Amino acid sequence: MTPPADRPRRLGAHDLVELVLDAGSWTPWDAPPRYGPIGAAYAADLAAARERSGVDEAVVTGEGRLRGRRVAALVGEFAFLAGSIGRATADRLVAAIERATAEGLPLVAAPVSGGTRMQEGSPAFVQMVRISQAVAAHKAAGLPYLVYLRNPTTGGVMASWGSLGHVTVAEPGALVGFLGPRVYAALYGEEFPEDVQTSENLYARGIIDAVVAPGEIGEILHRALQVMLPDHDAVRAVAGAAPDAPEPRREVDAWESVTRSRDPERPGVRRLLRHAATDVVPLNGTGQGETEPGLLIALVRFGDVPCVLLGQDRRGQGDQHPLGPGALREARRGMRLASELGLPLLTVIDTRGAALSVNAENGGLAGEIARCLSDLVTLEAPTLSLMLGEGNGGGALALLPADRVVAAEHAWLSPLPPEGASAIVHRDTDHAPELARAQRVRAQDLRALGIVDRIVAEEPDAAREPEAFCRRVGAVLAHELAGLLVAGPGSPADRARRYAAPLDGPATQD
Repeated sequence: MTPPADRPRRLGAHDLVELVLDAGSWTPWDAPPRYGPIGAAYAADLAAARERSGVDEAVVTGEGRLRGRRVAALVGEFAFLAGSIGRATADRLVAAIERATAEGLPLVAAPVSGGTRMQEGSPAFVQMVRISQAVAAHKAAGLPYLVYLRNPTTGGVMASWGSLGHVTVAEPGALVGFLGPRVYAALYGEEFPEDVQTSENLYARGIIDAVVAPGEIGEILHRALQVMLPDHDAVRAVAGAAPDAPEPRREVDAWESVTRSRDPERPGVRRLLRHAATDVVPLNGTGQGETEPGLLIALVRFGDVPCVLLGQDRRGQGDQHPLGPGALREARRGMRLASELGLPLLTVIDTRGAALSVNAENGGLAGEIARCLSDLVTLEAPTLSLMLGEGNGGGALALLPADRVVAAEHAWLSPLPPEGASAIVHRDTDHAPELARAQRVRAQDLRALGIVDRIVAEEPDAAREPEAFCRRVGAVLAHELAGLLVAGPGSPADRARRYAAPLDGPATQD
């Protein structure tokens, strides 16, 4: 198959190193490859590949500086036998990954490969197991693993170290996928569709996080590492200095909070990040072929304090795109990411409710809510929940369990919207304000029950002072996240205990 005309010009391994890493900082780690007994034809192929590419194997490894930060790198070279992975290539990769782990270095992988080296066959093919194990051990040590997929990345490379990144981005227009299109054409007698194995299609389907030109990858990696590898001295300083964020000074009616939370001008998670975050590295989808607009997942810093953020996006939800099971599967990806990196997890609740539809039922919505609850209660990372606006039903509850809970003054939480509760109890919607009061949905009631720890005042309404409100919330989040990062994750029992409401509280509606 002839590559599309817009496929990117292929950079060599050393070209990419010079483009991304600080000038003069590269130090190779590679020992000469060892092949054992090989035939004359393969020996000739290797000699020709060395002559053509200027390198001695299909991957070069080493360390350098990225904006002054020491990092390790695995960089593919397509000019060496199409970047194919043989035993010597795997030995080099595994040695570099293990050294990066031992030295506590973040690892950047930039594969470009047609897959397994056919001259070696199955002995080369099974090397993907060793490489995957080494990457898994690196991640288990809490160290970042970042992947930049280049044109092309296919076969066993895509099915192993190309798909294990905490963050995975790809070149524009790159051919990226499992199946080699030439193999497909030979096996099935027809061309594979050109628009499937592209970076852009994988991004649209939630398989990769972004499409990034080579000249921009250094900045993306730098911002991601700023979040993943925080300055712990700076974090401790934030934890020790509480922000000036006064509690609400008036009693708020529950129905007032409900109606104010529905104001279309009320700031959501995107405006919160715009006004309050220092760094935002958006991620995309589940990594498994699913993405939904109702949930925002990102690596974020508030001041010097990092977190993995899962935010219900009021702008991305609506009648056509309610919060569905795919959004909760995205959320669970973020939970795993926080646990692997040892970062605090911040969930932002702002939803009209989860999807009530045939597609949601077929997609396993109830099971995803249950798994989110289970994962959050048991997560081996500090957790903070922010109730920012509407908190309807299981879609809101799915992101609530946390070590600490902060609420905006007009945020609320209810099993159904008050109108729905009124329809069940009174067979009309006229009693919605009364039900909202009786069901104790408002932030102040939830604080009295021990469910909410801290309330951020609105003066008098976030929709009237969006920037000031977002900055106040951001300062509170930074302080809370810093304290959690210093203290470490709470126990599942402690997380669950806050929901054991006291039996001597106010009476509920009969």
